[in-house]
Amino acid sequence: MNIIDNDLLSMQEARILVENAREAQKKLATFPQEKLDEIVERMAEEIEKYLKELAKMSSDETEYGNCEDKYVKNHFVCKYLKNRLKGQKYVGIINEDEDSKTKDVGVPMGVIIAFCPATSPVSTTIYKALIAIKSGNAVIFSPHPRAKNTISRTLDILIRAAEGVGLPEGAIAYLHTVMTSGALELMNHKDTALIMNTGVPEMLESAYKSKKPVIYGGNGNGPAFIERTANIEEAVKSIIDSKSFDYGVVSAAEQSIVVDSLIVSEVKEEIQRNGGYFMTNEESEKLGNIFFYRDGSPDAELIGKPPVFLANKAGFNVPKDTKVLISEQKFVYKENPYSREKLCPVLAFYIENDWMHACEKCIELLLSERNGHTLIIHSQDEEVIRQFALKKPVGRVLVNTSGTFGSMGATTNLFPSMTLGSGSAGQGMTSDNVSPMNLIYVRKIGYGVRNVDELKKEINRNDNNPYPVLNKPKTNETSNTKLLEEILKKIISELE
Repeated sequence: MNIIDNDLLSMQEARILVENAREAQKKLATFPQEKLDEIVERMAEEIEKYLKELAKMSSDETEYGNCEDKYVKNHFVCKYLKNRLKGQKYVGIINEDEDSKTKDVGVPMGVIIAFCPATSPVSTTIYKALIAIKSGNAVIFSPHPRAKNTISRTLDILIRAAEGVGLPEGAIAYLHTVMTSGALELMNHKDTALIMNTGVPEMLESAYKSKKPVIYGGNGNGPAFIERTANIEEAVKSIIDSKSFDYGVVSAAEQSIVVDSLIVSEVKEEIQRNGGYFMTNEESEKLGNIFFYRDGSPDAELIGKPPVFLANKAGFNVPKDTKVLISEQKFVYKENPYSREKLCPVLAFYIENDWMHACEKCIELLLSERNGHTLIIHSQDEEVIRQFALKKPVGRVLVNTSGTFGSMGATTNLFPSMTLGSGSAGQGMTSDNVSPMNLIYVRKIGYGVRNVDELKKEINRNDNNPYPVLNKPKTNETSNTKLLEEILKKIISELE
């Protein structure tokens, strides 16, 4: 009887993939930016033909979200990201200052290991492949087990297109035997330069143990504050559109609404007009009881499910046109399921007396999971907005826009990104909307503009300098004291 050890197969495949990627990246590192741009352009053009097919495949395989919204994400990456990357330089001379006689050289990191979430497998895979090649890096994907076929299909299309215009074989690759052992081997390989993990927290601890740099796009748990000067109609619509998009699987989508008590009745009316359903205390408790298991881990079968499904699962009914379920809450604490991130169309609702109390509530919510990366504020008061931006332990603050679309750069001018770093307040090495700039290091070049003698003269020119200066002989303090005493004696004798 033949016994196949998939763990060993996966580990062996991982070693081969990294070794091949290392050699491919050496060739890739010699490519000028123009050649890399040609490859990226071709990849984006080819994958665009399959976006609807891949959206449906993703929705069917993972059972997360809905294929119409996934198509929107896929299309956004292809169009917006491709356009943003055009004309940008990330390798070779990327910046030159004639006045200061300095230059910056972009240097690829090397071999990148990429993890993509089952919630957005297609858009995140396309995005990572494009920014890796744009910056001259090789990239190896470890597909999410729940989205293995979708990610594999996406990469097969990208690889075929890229290699057709000169991408070295092995520069984009993926693990076919998807096992934890293989993923660990990819991360721990001596030739791996960087780990890029988007929304796969179970692999994060192992990534850190590999002693490699880690970019992590983690939990959002972002609150949205509606301040008394806000345009209530626009604020509510943006929140409901954001949280209902793809049934709430985007980590930057709002997790809670914090409302100024002065406008709470207007906000509630507007929420109900936009498809929000305020649950009773009993309904809130029923739903809250099924989000997480006793060990604190989320029930994956509730991720990306519509409100009607969630309500039925909890044992109550809601109107068929409900877009978001809302639970009124007062306190933030560890055991409260509504204080945590939920990747489904459910929002907590808090009322605070003024913006200062709302500010504290938002901080509590962000710190409840420690690595929240996004905060949203709806206000026309620039001083309140400024205070929120200065005080929040968060990677990005969005103003008068939605969490989902604003964070990824669709309704803002932030970099179009499917990996939102949470490094400033949580985990990972950056809080950026991750771009090719995060995948290179910058070599600095400085031309000589003065010689050492000129430097010494410049320093010694200042007679009032209280610090020791170059080439200035040390004075004999004892001699100076004696000289001063003799002068004083002479003056006194003359006076007498």
